[in-house]
Amino acid sequence: LGGLEIPDSGEVLVSGQNLLQLSEKQRGQLRNQALGFVYQFHHLLAEFTALENVAMPLLIRNIQAKKAEQQAMEILARVGLEHRIQHKPGEMSGGERQRAAIARAIVTEPDCILADEPTGNLDEKTAHQVFDVLLELNKALNVSMLMVTHNTGLAERFDRILTLKNGKLAE
Repeated sequence: LGGLEIPDSGEVLVSGQNLLQLSEKQRGQLRNQALGFVYQFHHLLAEFTALENVAMPLLIRNIQAKKAEQQAMEILARVGLEHRIQHKPGEMSGGERQRAAIARAIVTEPDCILADEPTGNLDEKTAHQVFDVLLELNKALNVSMLMVTHNTGLAERFDRILTLKNGKLAE
């Protein structure tokens, strides 16, 4: 769905564009513009601060550093990390790292966030807090969200649930 691999059959449309008809470079540009990614493990760059990690997708878009930094600060505040902007991932808790990863995913104002087990490596309380952030952003920013999770309790809080059974999607 994120355009990292090409399907064997069918087609995948992202923001109206068929991924099969795009070059690898074009798919990369589309990912940067239309999609935000949140993984089970935060994948923040260890040598950069939370602010730098969140600003990175904007810098890749060639947005001026000052503007990218300002947007990153606003999003970090929105996920409750304004007090951690100068901290590196190793200096933050698991929940804080995951909220920074969510901030990085939404800073570009994507059409859709793809989240792969975003709470999978967190304790139950922290998982609910991180999930609350995802739901709040989903509604406040009107961004579509596709999340894969084994946590049915969290999944039930979404508007629509699809289940993968025996290789087939079912409602």
